[in-house]
Parts: sequence; C-alpha cells; structure tokens
Amino acid sequence: MSVPDYMQCAEDHQTLLVVVQPVGIVSEENFFKIYKRISSVSQISVRDSQRVLYIRYRHHYPPENNEWGDFQTHRKVVGLITITDCFSAKDWPQTFEKFHVQKEIYGSTLYDSRLFVFGLQGEIAEQPRTDVAFYPGYEDCGTVEKRIEDFIESLFIVLESKRLDRATDKSGDKIPLLCVPFEKKDFVGLDTDSRHYKKRCQGRMRKHVGDLCLQAGMLQDSLVHYHMSVELLRSVNDFLWLGAALEGLCSASVIYHYPGGTGGKTGARRFQGSSLPAEAANRHRPGAQEVLIDPGALTTNGINPDTSTEIGRAKNCLSPEDIIDKYKEAISYYSKYKNAGVIELEACVKAVRVLAIQKRSMEASEFLQNAVYINLRQLSEEEKIQRYSILSELYELIGFHRKSAFFKRVAAMQCVAPSISEPGWRACYKLLLETLPGYSLSLDPQDFNKGTHRGWAAVQMRLLHELVYASRRMGNPALSVRHLSFLLQTMLDFLSDQEKKDVTQSLENYTSKCPGTMELIALPDGLTLPPVPFTKLPIVRRVKLLNLPASLRPQKMKSLLGQSTSTKSPFIYSPIIAHSRGEERSRKIDFQWVQGDVCEVQLMVYNPMPFELRVENMGLLTSGVEFESLPAALSLPAESGLYPVTLVGVPQTTGTIAVNGYHTTVFGVFSDCLLDNLPGVKTSGSTVEVVPALPRLQISTSLPRSAHSLQPSSGDEISTNVSVQLYNGETQHLVVKLENIGMEPLEKLEVTSKILTTKDSISVSGFPLCSPFRQVVRPRVESKPVNPAEGSRPGDRGHVKTLEAILNFKYSGGPGHVEGYYRNLSLGLHVEVEPSVFFTRVSTLPATSTRQCHLLLDVFNSTEHELTVSARSNEELILHAGECQRMAIQVDKFNFESFPESPGEKGQFANSKELEEERQEARGLEINSKLDIHWTIPSLKRTGEASVEGLLSQLVLEHLQLAPLLWDVLVDGQPCDREAAACRVGDPVRLEVRLTNRSPCSVGPFALGVVPFQDHQNGVHTYDLRHAVSFVGSGTFYLDEVRPSGQAACLGALLFLCTGDFFLRIRFHEDSSSRGLPPSWFRLPSVRVRALGAQA
Repeated sequence: MSVPDYMQCAEDHQTLLVVVQPVGIVSEENFFKIYKRISSVSQISVRDSQRVLYIRYRHHYPPENNEWGDFQTHRKVVGLITITDCFSAKDWPQTFEKFHVQKEIYGSTLYDSRLFVFGLQGEIAEQPRTDVAFYPGYEDCGTVEKRIEDFIESLFIVLESKRLDRATDKSGDKIPLLCVPFEKKDFVGLDTDSRHYKKRCQGRMRKHVGDLCLQAGMLQDSLVHYHMSVELLRSVNDFLWLGAALEGLCSASVIYHYPGGTGGKTGARRFQGSSLPAEAANRHRPGAQEVLIDPGALTTNGINPDTSTEIGRAKNCLSPEDIIDKYKEAISYYSKYKNAGVIELEACVKAVRVLAIQKRSMEASEFLQNAVYINLRQLSEEEKIQRYSILSELYELIGFHRKSAFFKRVAAMQCVAPSISEPGWRACYKLLLETLPGYSLSLDPQDFNKGTHRGWAAVQMRLLHELVYASRRMGNPALSVRHLSFLLQTMLDFLSDQEKKDVTQSLENYTSKCPGTMELIALPDGLTLPPVPFTKLPIVRRVKLLNLPASLRPQKMKSLLGQSTSTKSPFIYSPIIAHSRGEERSRKIDFQWVQGDVCEVQLMVYNPMPFELRVENMGLLTSGVEFESLPAALSLPAESGLYPVTLVGVPQTTGTIAVNGYHTTVFGVFSDCLLDNLPGVKTSGSTVEVVPALPRLQISTSLPRSAHSLQPSSGDEISTNVSVQLYNGETQHLVVKLENIGMEPLEKLEVTSKILTTKDSISVSGFPLCSPFRQVVRPRVESKPVNPAEGSRPGDRGHVKTLEAILNFKYSGGPGHVEGYYRNLSLGLHVEVEPSVFFTRVSTLPATSTRQCHLLLDVFNSTEHELTVSARSNEELILHAGECQRMAIQVDKFNFESFPESPGEKGQFANSKELEEERQEARGLEINSKLDIHWTIPSLKRTGEASVEGLLSQLVLEHLQLAPLLWDVLVDGQPCDREAAACRVGDPVRLEVRLTNRSPCSVGPFALGVVPFQDHQNGVHTYDLRHAVSFVGSGTFYLDEVRPSGQAACLGALLFLCTGDFFLRIRFHEDSSSRGLPPSWFRLPSVRVRALGAQA
C-alpha cells in the first residue's frame, strides 16, 4: 500500500468501505449531487437487532490499497455504487458492460454492487432488477436513499455470514494464512505443519474475526478476539500482525470510550452494539463460548478503572492511558517493516486524534514528529501537499499553532514548486492565508494597535512578502497592494531603512497600475480583507480643533437674565443630566464654528521614514454636519520632528460636527484614518457646535498694518493692528473701511472705542468715537517746565512715548442674527509719539489794557530738524535743532467763572481737590485753544500744535484771569487802553471811569484820585505838572456802592495847557471799603493822552 489516507481515525475500523464512482461521462455537478445524497446514509440499524452498521464512502480509492483488506478489513472495498447517464436503449448494453468492468477492479473483495442509471426510460427501465436502479433524471430520483439502505442491508448479510463462517471454523490445521501483499513471497516453502505456523495462522485469523465483529457492530466480541489474537501473535513474534491486533484493540476501546468520535465529525454516533454484554452477542451462533477467554489472562491492564461502569459490559476494554501505550507498541512493530510505512503513518494520525481529545498535546506531538520522519515511496507533488496540510491540521488540533502554520506554509510552497509545470498560485495563496493565525498575524491592522507586538516580526515579514508575491502571480494587483500596505503599516518599526525604501518603491510600482483604496476585498473562500489605513505615514501625535480668528468668532447675545438660553431643562441642577453629559463635555469644545466659514484643525505629525514623505489629498473626515473638506498636500522631511499641519474645510449646515479623523493618499494608497484607531493621540476634543451663518466684515485703514500686537487687559483679541509715528501735537486722520465679504447681509452694526493704555502722561483727542467711518488721532504729551537734561540729544528715542487704543465693531446679520449671534471686529491702534517742542518756562507781563496781558513762553526744539513756531496773530519764530527761544503772545484775559458746569460734575469727583484739578485742566484747554500755537517742520512737511496744558501755574492763571471788578477808562468817550488818546491844548478832556461788578457781593463806595505824570523813557517820571495839566472841577472821583452784576460810573474833566505825552495814573484812596478785597481787583489801566497844539 502506497497511498496513505490522512483522514483515518480509530472509529473507521468499524465501517464498511463503499466506493461510489461514475461510469462513462457524467457531469461533476450531477455526480456530487447524487454522491451527497448517497453519503448521507452513513449508518443504519440492523433489523431485529440493536446493532448499527456504519458505512464509509469514497469516490476515489486506489486498488492497491484494497489488497490490504485481509490485514485490516476496513480497508477492503465491500460495496460499489456506480452512477451513469444513459439516454437510449441502444447504449444500454455498452453501459452495463462498463459497469461489469468497473466491478472487476474490486471484484475479489466486493460483497455487493449497484448501478444507478439516469435518463433511460422505456422497456428496459421497467424490468425489475436488484443491482440496477433506473431514474428519469437527477431531479426525479426520490428513492435513492431507500435503495442505499437496502444495499447496505445486503452488505450486512454477507458480512454476517463471513463473520459466522470464520468464527466457527474449528479445523485448526486448515486455517488459511492471511497475508499482506509483500509477505506472500516470504512464506513460500515454509513448514505448514509446524506449531509455530499454526499459531501464526490462528492469531491472524482471530485478528481478522475481530475486525469482522467490529464492523458487524459486536464491540465486545471484537475485544475478546483482539485479546486472543495479541496473545497468539506475540508468542510467535508475528510483529506486523501483532501491531494490527493491538491497533484493532485500541480502535475498539476508543469507540467505546469516545462515542462522539475522534475525527471531528459532527454528531455523536450511537453505539448500540457496545452496550450489549458478550453473552447477549453470542446468541447469534452456537458454541461461541469457546471464543471467550479470561480477560485477566489476556492483559493485566484490560479492566476499565472506572468503577461506575459495569465490569461485565467492557471488561476487555483498554483504559484511555493503555490505549496510547498500545498505540505506541503497535507503531513500534510497524516501524520494523519498510513496506508498512503507510500503516505506521495512519496509526500515528489515529493516535494523535485520540490524544487531542485527551488533551495530551505533548505526547501527541511525539507521534506527529514520528509521522514526519516516516519514509514513504517517492511522493508526487500533490501527495506532498496533502501530507503537509494534514500535518498542519493535526498540529492545529493539539494546539501547536506555530508548528501548524509552519507545515501549512511548506504545503503552500509545495504548490508552486519548480517541478510543477503549472504552479497553483491560488492554492498557495489560500494556504498562506491559513498560516496567518499561527504566526500571530491578522488581516485586520487594528489588531496591531492593541498592546505590544506579538510574534516574530522577521517571520511575519517573510510571510507577508510571500503573500504579496503570490497575489501578484495570481494576477490580482489589488491584493498585492493591500498586503504590501499591511506590511508597511504593521511592520514599519521592524523594517530597516533600506527595507523601507524597497517596500515603498514596490508599493508605488503596484499602485501606479492599481491604486490602493479603502474598500473591502472579498476573497473567493468568503474571507474579506479589511482596508489598511496608513496611520503611521505620517504618524499623528496631536489633533487640535482651532477656534476661528478673533474677528470671526461668533458670540451669543445674553438673555434678559444675563445667561445663555441653551439650557433646555427646567431644573436648576439635575445629577442625571450632569452625569449623562459628562463624557460629551469632555470631548465637546467650548467654542463654535460658523456655517459657511473656513474652519481649521491642526495636526502635529512627524515622518518616520528615512526619506522625504509626500502626502497628497489630505483632508478631514467628519460626521453630523454636511462638511466640505478642502484637501491639502504636504511634504515632510526625512525623520522630521513634530510638524504642524493645518487641515481646513467649510461646514455647509448647522448642528454638532464631529471630527472623526482624516484621509490621505500616500504612495498611491488612499487611507481613511479614524482618531479612535490612532494609538497615543492627544486631543482636547473632537466635537464642536456649528452656528448659523453670519456676515463677514473685512477691515482696511488708511494706515499701514503693525507688527506690534496689542494685548488688551479685558481678554479681547485684536483682529487688525495699525501703527503710526507722530510728533507730539501732530494730527493724523484715520480712515476705516469696512467691507462685507461674506454671503449674508449686514443687518446690525455697533461701533465703540476706548483708550487701552496711556503711558507716560499721554493724552489723545478724538476719542470717544465721533464718527463710525472717520477718526482723528491727535496725541499730546504733557509738557513739564523742566530744562532738557545735560548730554541729551534732540530726537533721542528714549523720549519716545506710546499710545494704544481700540476700535470695536459689533455686527450681525443673516440666520445667525435670528439665533442671537454676533461678531466683534477690533482694530488696534499703536501710536509712537516723538517729542516736538517743549515750553520750558511760562510767565506773564501786564498789558496796557486790563482785559489783556502778555504771555511769555520759552520754547525748546527737541527734534533733529529746524522748525517754526507760530501763534495766533503772531509772527513765526524759527528754531534750530536743540535751540530754545522766548516768544511773547498778547492774549485777552479769560473769564473762567463763565465756563459751564456739567450737571454731574459735583458728584463725579470724590473731593474738592479733584474738582479743582479738573477745573484747572479745563482752563488749560481753553487757554490752549485761544493761543492756537502751531509748529511746522518744513523739511518733513509736517505740522502740529503745541500745548501749554499742565504748564500754567496758579499765579499765571491768576494773571490770565479777568478780575471780578472790571475797570474801564474812557477819554472823550473812547477807550484808551490800547492807543494814546489825542486832544487839543486848551480843550477840556472828558474822563469817565466805569466799574462792572462781576463778584458775588456788593462793593464800594470808592474814591479814586487821578495823578498825571510824564515818562521821559529813561526811568525818570515827572509828577509836578501844575503848570501843564489842570482839573476842571475836583481831581477825586467818587463811586457809590455797586451790587453784583451791576455797573457804576464817575465823570471828570482835565485841561492840558501844553503839548506833549501825558500819563494818567488812577489810584484808590485807602478807606474801609477797599481793604478787604485783593489788590488784583483794583488794577486800572494807565491812560496815555497826547496833547496837540491848538488849531490856528
């Protein structure tokens, strides 16, 4: 026997072998349709008995194996069923002749045979025959199973007759010697009368009868015969048949102990015959008692140690431990014979299946190791594949997964051996797939994200390379791309730099013809290959959803209660709601995106490859909201560190959007990478709310943008910053242009402004906002009356001051306005103020008029340029860089008490000191506006104003202030405080003194005296003018009491006797009415009168 049956198991010893074969030309589909129905009748109960007959069907069985039928009867073909197509009566004789030819192949061992004819109708089909069954077609054959049952009963009748015939044969000297094929030549010339020869014949026959009893369903009788055979054969050292007897004993014991079988077949067998006591089984033939022997004389280990089982039922059965020992002994005997290699191999397989049920894996591995080294004849490639595949299945059965995978891989390689003219790449690929679990490999890349790597990476990479090659040879490039992608994704950490380059180059070659996708790949055997996303190309370490720019962030208008109206629950606090929303809050971000606006997600990635990595078509994967992803392409340098990548997209609808991951195209493979499947990724949340669309304003100004960013203390972010450099007092017009670049209309706009910081005593005019579209910025640095420090240079940057301010634009519109959302656009203004001119000293001189005075200013040019300074109605003063000059300005005195007082002024300041400071500042502003001092730098064509605010002392302010008592002197009805009054010598000159009381109390009466004198312009004054000036009437003027806001006047006259310039000094007579008032109240202007000669 040269063809092993690797599917053999111990319970096959009790089966009858029936071969089912086609005769003539029968389609494979039709044949296996009938074969399946025939093989479904695998056991039947014997009539009038509790025995069960088991049938083993084969559609192919080597005739040379049939020659070993006497050695082990389950190898003997006892039944033949042939299937044929015959459609005409003239073909029937030829068909029937083929049936007889088929029978002759197994003729020596056949008990019975049947021919199933399909398609033949008519007279021939109507003739009753026992060995032939006619059916119109393969669909109309309902009695097939019934005919098979009848056929099996006929087999049982022959089997039972042979068993009885052999068991009752008492002619010891005439017992034939049963032989295996290779023994026949060895027994030629032996002494057939010797005792040794007779024992050999008896032992072999007992073993043969035991096989027949086992097939006939008489388990206990078979055990007895096997025991007797073992004793007889052991005494004559007939090792080959002794091994067969021991194997039969093991098989019968296995059938008893394991009713479910050891071959892994579904459904437990019913062994009614095994439950019969030996005495009940012996009733079939008289005189059977002589076959029974004392089991104690047969084996010392023959009694089942299970005391719960009745000893009478299986007193000759081996224990589970003894079964394995006997198997070992039988295999050792088989190994003595080179021609019994197949028998030895099959016995090893049977023992392994028994040990697998007993969960004795190590002992089973010893049997399998022995089976590996059994030398058979020169096997064909197909037989080698079958052998390695069965070894793999057996190793898998005992839990040796890696060894199982090893032999399955050997079988796969055998499918494409060089000696095969047509290599079976599909079979090779299928077997390689089956080896994956043994090497701790899975087709799902997600299994490699769980904990540490399992298995030997070098072996796994070799296997994956073989899968890639096999799939390519199969002509399936999609499979090659999928396996190569899997190799690159899961084994990246174990690839050398050169291997990474080779694998990626191969992958690019494959994807140039068949790009990699995220589709499932279905294999013919029902398996599916899941997609392989490249989550390591590049590796993502952090995912962060970015807030919109400050100018585009939506803000919710507060409700009347001052809180957001998003809470739907009527309860103030609910622990159920808080608990159920806890997980959502941990992933939901506290800012919002806006429908129709570009949103950004930042990924921190790095390239693990030793070369530049090109990533194409990289975009976001989202759910919950319709989202338009805008793909990006990037190139990462070799083995780069963490590299920020920003992915953008536009939400098209409102709701809650979840960023689930991203998609890429790397090396021609398209990947969908989900965040949940990325190990070690840090994220602050992946869910964000999308609010309805809002208008989008773009701001532009007449000033250049600034690199300086303002940091407001309130936490508001500035969207646009502009800067300008000005000289102190210079005016700059700022034009702000707002453009709605969004798709929604602007329905509401609120504009506000505020000074953010005023450092170093800077003040600014133009704030708060006076117009929504135009703003005037005029910074003024408070000037202090100090001299410039020694060593300082004009234009020193150390004196540069700064000013920061903000313009806020709050706007809304569209669906977002309906939902109560708005946007805030902020413009930051940064002004650098350089010094221009300083007033180092301020003083006053009286003027000719009591309503005027002279203001003296020491002006210092702190710039690097020549400038001119001018005041209202004054000539320009030219100052060189760093030069200081004095300028005098005649100004009208101010009526500070006439300034309007604001309604909240008294309550706005905490004390009188602050109130006084505020009033003084107001006075300074009024004085500054009246002076209207400007400077101009001609070389730069820049101009500005100079301010005296903060420089006016209390004394100067008193000099500039109108006294509460206003005195006016009129000569001939004309005021004389500006120019000299002209008169004629000898003409009387009318002199009038008027008093206006602006004080809150009554004043007077007053007595005034007029003293004339002449000023010689050399410091000498002449007061003795009795011969030059004469008073008409009294020289003393009297004024009565004047009430508040009242007026009074006194009149007098003078007569000039000679020509010349005369001055009149008006003095108050000291009395009680004027002593309690300040001297400044009584300043009267000097009166200058020019006396001209009389007209002829």
